[in-house]
Amino acid sequence: MEGQLPGVLADPTQLHEPIDLRGTTLEVLEPLTRGMVTIRIAERILAKAREDGLIGGPVHLGVGQEGVAVGVSALLRKTDRIFGAHRSHSHVLALGSSPRKLFAEILGKDTGLSRGMGGSMHLWDEPNGFMGSVPIVAGTVPLAVGAAHAERMKGTDNIGVSYLGDGACEEGAVHESMNLARMLNAPVIFVVENNLFSSHMFIDLRQPSNMTARFAEAHRIPFEIVDGNDVLAVKEASERLVAAARRGDGPGFLEAVTYRWYGHVDFREDIDVGVARSAKDVANWRARDPIGRLARAMAAAGFWSESDQQALEGEVRLALESDWEEALGDPYPEESALMDRVYSAGRTRG
Repeated sequence: MEGQLPGVLADPTQLHEPIDLRGTTLEVLEPLTRGMVTIRIAERILAKAREDGLIGGPVHLGVGQEGVAVGVSALLRKTDRIFGAHRSHSHVLALGSSPRKLFAEILGKDTGLSRGMGGSMHLWDEPNGFMGSVPIVAGTVPLAVGAAHAERMKGTDNIGVSYLGDGACEEGAVHESMNLARMLNAPVIFVVENNLFSSHMFIDLRQPSNMTARFAEAHRIPFEIVDGNDVLAVKEASERLVAAARRGDGPGFLEAVTYRWYGHVDFREDIDVGVARSAKDVANWRARDPIGRLARAMAAAGFWSESDQQALEGEVRLALESDWEEALGDPYPEESALMDRVYSAGRTRG
């Protein structure tokens, strides 16, 4: 397989129209909408708090990319093993994690997902299937393969999911992991959120092709390439890949083309420090809004109205603002927790 991403996927002036609902129902669409709206509003609360200085550490926001995590998570169970990276707020929230615990974690509070020890980039929520995220690029990809293989050895049909970005595909660990997954027939899905940027550098300046699925073909792993801002397309492709992995066909690879509205980290757009990132491009990608395109499609199909969308967003915003205020009032860990929780029991220093 050679060449660039197919069709108009990488062209920000395209795919602004409502998505094709393809015979779905409101029962399917409403949870997808709610999931994306929850992630969008939660991350905007974080962006504002970071700008206001209420959050001490960096936050890597994925506003604009909500359709990927929500579409994939619609097929996952709490017994699956999910791994993220440094931009994983969407991954945990789409699995059903508590927004208040996410907020508390980012504020360093004792009530957080990692009890205040990890911040934005070290999230964990095993009860919902999320086994961890780390800021080391590609650091969790081998772990997802190992967890998936362990599930196969135990005789379950649980799967592993590894979220990674297009930049992570430039790490050797990804290719070793894909090769091993193929050789072991491990039931793991590699989900590449191809937002076309690694930190501040555009993919065309880093790779000979803007299509990461070519790596799946090299390892003989079945793959799908979708518009990551079409939550139904993501869900349908995930359904095929997840079903194959659960029945024992081995790994799968999903490339979801999307875009982050904010810059690499925090609340800025990075239109002044990036390479090939302009205000015009950001505006065009905002017009490919995964939430807006779904809402307009639902309205056109008679499922939804503008007032329904506004009511949903108002309800979600009210709940999230309450979660944020509660998290602000939560206690910090005791100082001794740093040694008790970061180092294993019985380990000595020196």
